[in-house]
Amino acid sequence: MTGLRRILAGVTVPLALLCAVSSGVRAQPAVTLPEPLTDADFPSHPQAEIDLGRLLFWDPVLSGNRNISCATCHHPRLGTSDGLSLGIGEGGRGIGPDRKPDPADYPEQRIPRNAPGLWNVGARGFTVLFADGRIEVDPGRPTGFRTPLEDEMVSGFASLLSAQTMFPVLSSDEMAGHYEENDISTLVRQGRLTGPGGAWAAIAARVAAIPVYRQMFSAAYRDIAAGREIDFADISNAIAAYMSFDFRSDSAPFDARLRGERRLSPQAEAGMSLFYGKAGCSACHSGPLLTDMKFHAMGDPQIGPGKAERFENHQRDTGRMKVSNNPSEAFAFRTPSLRNVTLTPPYGHAGAYRDLRAYLMQHSDPGSALNTYSVSDAILPGLELGKPDFAPGDGGADFNAIAAAAAAAPRHVLVAAEIEDILAFLKSLEDPVAVAGGRMGIPDAVPSGLEIDG
Repeated sequence: MTGLRRILAGVTVPLALLCAVSSGVRAQPAVTLPEPLTDADFPSHPQAEIDLGRLLFWDPVLSGNRNISCATCHHPRLGTSDGLSLGIGEGGRGIGPDRKPDPADYPEQRIPRNAPGLWNVGARGFTVLFADGRIEVDPGRPTGFRTPLEDEMVSGFASLLSAQTMFPVLSSDEMAGHYEENDISTLVRQGRLTGPGGAWAAIAARVAAIPVYRQMFSAAYRDIAAGREIDFADISNAIAAYMSFDFRSDSAPFDARLRGERRLSPQAEAGMSLFYGKAGCSACHSGPLLTDMKFHAMGDPQIGPGKAERFENHQRDTGRMKVSNNPSEAFAFRTPSLRNVTLTPPYGHAGAYRDLRAYLMQHSDPGSALNTYSVSDAILPGLELGKPDFAPGDGGADFNAIAAAAAAAPRHVLVAAEIEDILAFLKSLEDPVAVAGGRMGIPDAVPSGLEIDG
């Protein structure tokens, strides 16, 4: 028996400490980790439905001017985001940081919030969608969901994710287009969204007019094969099925660690101990999806046009308060999942930080960096930074209110070495499936015959 074994004989020693002692690596305090994701955490879908949803996700036919697809702002080569702080939807050309305004159809404004990554959004644990949670599970409503449409919300959406996919096509800045540019944008501006003759029905009619799609819908849904007309909920359900499958992410090094199959690098283990220990990150980034699905004011800088109504003139974004009307939720935003976070810069609800290291520094001391924040830390190509919609909200006046709202947020101000350790841990959340751009790749063509982005 070696000296080490003689010392340890008859003594119960945590695995982490034993490995550290035997390898010469500094010991890390024991932490409580979440249970790993399993197949039970994800819905299953027929392959015919997934294949249909894949083509719809990539097909610009769903946009008002037939020039933008879901993939334009959620591209797998850009971590299922778009690589921009605030994207350009309608009125843009290209993808990612190369996307520029179309001189013939200039954008009315940037999209007000950063395009989130889509990893695991189909998981059962995702009960709140969008940064302000305006779409969320609500068993008290007939549809099972709370959405901005309230009583106009129609039935037929198979999941929360399916209900979410219907909204970008109604946004003039994202996919619908500017007023009177096309039939969809005109219907949206007239407030004709649901029911016969509404915007959703017009989009469904476009899709149903394409023979390949009619065949694929019949293969995916029995009642359509039996003669029922294609409606927009069918389109949303298929897209959600595809996203649930293609953007499932549960094979990162961290997942192997949760399953007890391996350990992380010493630095990543140190970062994990901080994350689940004194840094307090897991208080909000909890569970295997690394989000509590709740709302927190963390002092992130507000840049861009804000979330103003058409009749309002401000650049403010009050986050959850805009949905709940509760002043205590001012400037609070949903905790994002950290899955593949290293692949989805920039960071924050408005993408104010291009650099994850700088964002961690701000996040560990919420609101502390607002007085020194510069919009040059964002990624905003295509339009000049001096344009009004890129000023820090109301000339920075909101920054005091944002900082005040974040005053109650937990703090453990990270030192440089701790930040490096946490960055190493966050790297362990990077899934090879995500690095490869998902499971299915980009289709060669879509049934509409329109051009595919990227």
